[in-house]
Formats: sequence, C-alpha cells, structure tokens
Amino acid sequence: MTQRRYVLAIVVVQVFCAVFFVSQILASVVGIAPISWQIHELIELGAALGLLLGVVLGWMVLRRTMARNDQVEDQLRLASGAFMDVMEERFAAWALTPAERDVALFAIKGMSTQEIAGLREVSEGTIKAQTNAIYRKAGVAGRTQLLSLFIDELMNDAP
Repeated sequence: MTQRRYVLAIVVVQVFCAVFFVSQILASVVGIAPISWQIHELIELGAALGLLLGVVLGWMVLRRTMARNDQVEDQLRLASGAFMDVMEERFAAWALTPAERDVALFAIKGMSTQEIAGLREVSEGTIKAQTNAIYRKAGVAGRTQLLSLFIDELMNDAP
C-alpha cells in the first residue's frame, strides 16, 4: 500500500512539473508574462525540487520493486520444481563441503544416520560429525530445524 502512495506522489509531482514547464514554454512563444519574475523563479525552483523528489521517490520504489521481484522469482523457482537449485544456493551460502552437501541432502530426504553411513561407506561417527557441522553452519539445532528452513521457504514463511 505504501508503494502505491509513492507511485502516486511521483506521478503528481511529475505532472505538476510538466504542466509548469510546458506552460512556461507556451508563455514564451506567445509572449505572455502573467506573473512577476520573482514568483516565476520561486515556482521554477519548486518545480526543479519536485523533479528531484520524483527521482528520489522513483529510486525508492524501484529498489522495493526489485527486492520484491527477487523474492517472487525465488518463490517461482521453488514452485516450478527448482528446489534443488535453492538447496544448492543455501549449501553454498553455508559453505558446506561436498561431503557435507551429500549428508545434508540425505538428511533432508529423511534418511537415518545409519542409512547415510551405509550409502557413503563411512562410519556413523563421521556422519554425526558432518551433520553437527551442517547444523552449526546453517544455524540450526538439528535435522528438524534444517528441514523446516526449506519448508518455511516453500510456504513463504521465511522472514
């Protein structure tokens, strides 16, 4: 709602400035000077400041629109089956090693420590150490919270 107010303010300011400058050009062509030069200069200063305000408000709206666009694109990628891409981005942001990425993926899929150890042909102690490193890097306390990070994003509950 606030963004609509910014856009409306930009439009109002831009229309006022356009009307002022066009009327001044027409007055110059016709040779009419309906107001004193002091008032004219003040109005021109106000119109110029209005244009600057329009640029500032336009930049604010553009920034918010771009941020919203990024959020919507993330949601679209999730909805269109690009969940693995999002997961890989998070894994990269957390700086997971290749082994930790595999373990995290298996953990998210719901596999037990024993099953992951069997698939990776390593000891359960190694898997436990890797999962602890994953949880620490992701800032979560366990497997449930790790999974909930991705579920929250899917459900658009991410902060």
